[in-house]
Amino acid sequence: MTDVNPARNSALLLGICLAVAGCGPAANGPGSDRLPGDDGSRQPYDGIGEADTVYLTGTEPFWGGEITGRALIYRTPENPDGRDIEVEPFAGRGGISWSGALDDVPLDLAVTPIACSDGMSDRKYPFTATLQLGGDTRSGCAWTEDRPFTGLAAP
Repeated sequence: MTDVNPARNSALLLGICLAVAGCGPAANGPGSDRLPGDDGSRQPYDGIGEADTVYLTGTEPFWGGEITGRALIYRTPENPDGRDIEVEPFAGRGGISWSGALDDVPLDLAVTPIACSDGMSDRKYPFTATLQLGGDTRSGCAWTEDRPFTGLAAP
């Protein structure tokens, strides 16, 4: 029997994203000597602070936005001004996630310290973003002011 419970499936996807991030080469925050998921590390990921703004960009379908604290602004080409969404943050050992809802559709966003390319520019981003919106999974990249992208500002 197939499990079609969207909340359980979203939580499962988020867990997989954070677990996979724990296998990557990124350190658990600036100056850390432990990898996320390392047996010696029991602390949540601290490479993005509560007050930091996380900027997001995604492709195919295009999406983006920014998160500060518990406030997500989610943008699409159809809605460039964006939608304000209240989200609940969670710092795991392999990254940070936020959960909320867009028009009663579950929304889960995981940001992991894995290098990312948008595939359309010469930019390189310090974080990979995975958005689960209902049954759709969307990929993207992320950055903060402390950990900016590299490459052209306006490709």
